Amino acid sequence: MNLTTYDNEQQLGQAAAKMAAKAIRAAALHQDKVTILVATGASQFSTLKHLTEQEDVPWEKVEAFHLDEYVGISAEHPASFRKYLNERFVAKAPGLAKMTLVNGEAQDLDKEVERLNALIAREQIDVCLAGIGENGHLAFNDPPADLTTTQPYIIVELDEGCRQQQCNEGWFDTLDDVPAKAISMSVQQILKSKKIILSVPGVRKAEAVRNTVNEKISPLYPSSIMQTHADCEVLLDKESAQLL
Repeated sequence: MNLTTYDNEQQLGQAAAKMAAKAIRAAALHQDKVTILVATGASQFSTLKHLTEQEDVPWEKVEAFHLDEYVGISAEHPASFRKYLNERFVAKAPGLAKMTLVNGEAQDLDKEVERLNALIAREQIDVCLAGIGENGHLAFNDPPADLTTTQPYIIVELDEGCRQQQCNEGWFDTLDDVPAKAISMSVQQILKSKKIILSVPGVRKAEAVRNTVNEKISPLYPSSIMQTHADCEVLLDKESAQLL
């Protein structure tokens, strides 16, 4: 795990985007397909903006999966991650080969998980773009997280800290509006990525960053598992790094 601190979120996003674009270009030199994981949330605003502005990214070779989606909200809901990615990534990545989206509205959630698991099981993940939640979650794997399951996607319960973060960031009006469940990529599936780029800006993430770096690996600090990854870049700004 390699940590780099930038002056502000804008610089952080630019650096993350350049790292991701470089990794995609490198993979595309000797592969017909480059598979990436794309996260959502406020931490990814700058990263995705700058990534879609990078030159010479071979989007026609890129297939993407996203990390998670709330159970029970429509793709038109303001907080929907499908909406987020369609507007902030898919529409702005010219010629993107494929985007596999998680359907949190599926009538049979188990079948939706089976569908996703069958699709991603065939893939080698080249690059993962993600963040860390205020409670240390990766995707929607809230503490105490299952750090061992080998299922690529799972159905999870969202804890109150995670749900409150969604309110604080303005995605929902009240805590009661935030769904209690989500479909999430598992921690072990995220760890299969060859390269992981974590964008973690903001003072609200400072405690989670400290736990990620300094605590022993534990389900109570899900992002601490990143200590085990061979190529994980953690990009911070001065606010998120202030407790290190």
